[in-house]
Amino acid sequence: MVVKAAAEELNIPYSNVDLGFIEIDEKLSESVLEKFKAKLLKSGLEILDDKRSILIEKIKNVVIEMVHYADEFPKVNFSTYLSEKLGYDYTYLSNLFTEVKGTTIQEFIILHKIEKAKELIMYNEMSIADIAYTLNYSSAAHFSTQFKKVTGLTPSFFKKLKKQRETDLEDL
Repeated sequence: MVVKAAAEELNIPYSNVDLGFIEIDEKLSESVLEKFKAKLLKSGLEILDDKRSILIEKIKNVVIEMVHYADEFPKVNFSTYLSEKLGYDYTYLSNLFTEVKGTTIQEFIILHKIEKAKELIMYNEMSIADIAYTLNYSSAAHFSTQFKKVTGLTPSFFKKLKKQRETDLEDL
């Protein structure tokens, strides 16, 4: 919304605004580009015009959209999904991401899945097995192992900590 508002305020013609992305229809003058950058910077945003940086952001956005906002995970494996979504060979995307971010796409996905799992555990509406299934893990055991590797805690213990904190708050 911030990007869209800034573009409209500066009469910048665009055809698409998506999470972390705007497609501008014509080349901007230096003065308009500087004004646009300044407006975005006030909101903590910046313009990426390097093709590699743009592609990295697109990869991140696809992962975030899939993990946090999609109703369900894709039926194909993620490498195929990402390649089809972005129109690039997965090996190229993976190598670029690792080179620029210092972590693999798979590790990035795992971190987001664990963050989503923490959120689902906090809501306390799903069992650990249901969360594992929702996040497309092969089993609750695999999910628990990965959760512990990332957080240092088992999902069950994380859930108990949440309940303990609620109990402690009630005693205040």
